[in-house]
Amino acid sequence: MSILIDKNTRLVVQGITGREGLFHSQQMLEYGTHVVAGTRPGKGGEWVLGGKVPVFDSVQIAVEATGANTSIIFVPAKFAPDAMLEAADAGVKLIVCLTEHIPVQDMMCVIAYLDQKKVKLVGPNCPGILTPGESKVGIIPGNIAIPGNIGVVSRSGTLTYEVLLALKEKKLGASTCVGIGGDPIIGTNFIDCLEMFEDDPKTDQIILIGEIGGTDEEKAADYISNFMTKPVYGFIAGKTAPPGKRMGHAGAIVEGGEGLAIDKIKALEVAGVRVANHPEEIANLASN
Repeated sequence: MSILIDKNTRLVVQGITGREGLFHSQQMLEYGTHVVAGTRPGKGGEWVLGGKVPVFDSVQIAVEATGANTSIIFVPAKFAPDAMLEAADAGVKLIVCLTEHIPVQDMMCVIAYLDQKKVKLVGPNCPGILTPGESKVGIIPGNIAIPGNIGVVSRSGTLTYEVLLALKEKKLGASTCVGIGGDPIIGTNFIDCLEMFEDDPKTDQIILIGEIGGTDEEKAADYISNFMTKPVYGFIAGKTAPPGKRMGHAGAIVEGGEGLAIDKIKALEVAGVRVANHPEEIANLASN
């Protein structure tokens, strides 16, 4: 079982003719993802990736021609908000946006519109989603994870990879891994994923990877305490980060005494989450 994506996912790649779009579309295709279409205005009628994927001028035409139900966005920040709105208007129900540096105010407008349309968004500024053995939508390497019963949700891309590999080395697999992104305004958050994993009958354990900045991990801890029946393990990055300095993601900054790693760890532990001291330790916790 899985959440968000599976073997039935039919993917349209917005910005498929760019360097990143082409490269990662090839990786997703080779993994087994049904990449059914790409879009680039003015390039409609062309084929890419050895003639395997048709290119359309718009998402609407791509959806009508191929039945795409999921979109991934590889377009610059200037055009990404419109790309998300276009996908929603075309009837796509899941959008994954990898683009970074999108202005916060633009994302506030996008989120409000997608909520009205009942469209799920993962990102922006995220590595995407991986359901091992079934589908990958994003840039998470497919060879670092195996199918299993552990759900993973993370704000950090590289730490996600580290944890997935550590699980694999212990022969532990993931049901689905969701990189939600580290921007201040994102679509799918920790609580959304925790709820989906709680409802997924094939997910038995959950790993939550957080970082400094904001209060999302504290909110997740409150949700875990009140609603989760499955064990949750955690890791919080940035314990040594100096206040006022952004560490990696736009949302990873401690300001006004809020967003400290120690507070997040305390909140999670009070909720019954076993928090690792370093990423590799999570695999040991999950295997016990």
